[in-house]
Amino acid sequence: MNLKNTQSGSFLKNYKSILLLLGGIQAGSILGLVFGKGVEVIKPLGDIFLNLLFTAIIPLIFFTIASSIANLEKSEKLGKLFVIVIGVFLSTVLISAILMIVGVLLFPVQQDIIISKIPLETIQESSTGSQITQLLTASDFFELLSRKNMLALIIFSFLIGFASLHSGEKGKDFSRFLNSGNEVMKQLLHMIMKTAPIGLGAYFAYQVGIFGPQLFGAYAKPLGLYYAVCAFYFVVFFSLYAFIAGGKLGFKVFWKNNITPSLTALGTCSSIATIPANLEGAEKMNIPSHIRNVVIPLGAPLHKDGSSMSSIIKIAVIFAMFGKDFTDPYNLLVALGITVIVSVVEGGIPNGGYIGEILAITVYGFPMEQALPAAMIVGTLVDPMATLLNANGDLVSAMVVTRIAEGKKWLSANLAA
Repeated sequence: MNLKNTQSGSFLKNYKSILLLLGGIQAGSILGLVFGKGVEVIKPLGDIFLNLLFTAIIPLIFFTIASSIANLEKSEKLGKLFVIVIGVFLSTVLISAILMIVGVLLFPVQQDIIISKIPLETIQESSTGSQITQLLTASDFFELLSRKNMLALIIFSFLIGFASLHSGEKGKDFSRFLNSGNEVMKQLLHMIMKTAPIGLGAYFAYQVGIFGPQLFGAYAKPLGLYYAVCAFYFVVFFSLYAFIAGGKLGFKVFWKNNITPSLTALGTCSSIATIPANLEGAEKMNIPSHIRNVVIPLGAPLHKDGSSMSSIIKIAVIFAMFGKDFTDPYNLLVALGITVIVSVVEGGIPNGGYIGEILAITVYGFPMEQALPAAMIVGTLVDPMATLLNANGDLVSAMVVTRIAEGKKWLSANLAA
């Protein structure tokens, strides 16, 4: 009897946060189904939670990356790690895009799409060089404190880390400050995540109440295809990646510790907001700190398996709208190129930007006024699943990077330590 009580107490202790999250999400989903658009009244609870996360994300990314680089003993180790990270990111993005292309070829999108009259965003034209400059840098320090300049912040954090690393003994105090800041931000995010059941529950209620009915409209077929292929990729390919990274133990560790990141991604529709949950999950998976603190923050803006798959389905929908042949080899190759670009430049915020859609429409020469609204609708409706793959893709990629960088026994060695 005592043994049963001990086991029950241990289970509740280990899974309490997950059970609370599931309870909040379930309650929110029921409210959304029952009250429909009436759930907008509780949406501020979700907004408050998300705003707290976004406010904490900026210093978190700065301290995690800068402290990780500052603590490296040899700078050449970082160069090798970068090569591995970029290789893994690019490989999974291309694999996911090719899988979606196969899905579109097997189940073609052949239907009329209703062109909704949604307001178009103001699109500012600028030169390629100017766009690259804005993507990689900020014109003033305070602009680094915006999540809209996430890549610029990451680059700045790396530079600070390198500067601390090369300062030697004179920079030790600053390095200790970075380490201390990293610990403080981890504790802050742990406190914020205690409100996640309420915040995510409110967000799920809003999504189900507002967007649920649209899933059964004119976009049902492409959306059904997208969600089915993504679910297959999520279960089968992520399991394969985890097995490649750590064998059977890697498979178990990944699926045991990716629940909270998955629920956070689905609830917030934000890769950036999922960074804290991903970092916590990566730590529980025993991924070394110098790897997880680089791969996870870097993956949020640069690595998007879900966005690559949504890019393909949106292009297929646009081609179907205008009766064009998407299966032409040239069109498929161009779609893969667009997908890689989208994965790099598209923001990690909820429904953030329509760079991919605009790029695809421009490259293929479709009329912007008609094509963009349809792409925006599809992009909005696939956002939860896309974010799930984007965020979880960073987590499983961190495992693969560790396998390549640390050897095949990394997981068993860390667990034994």
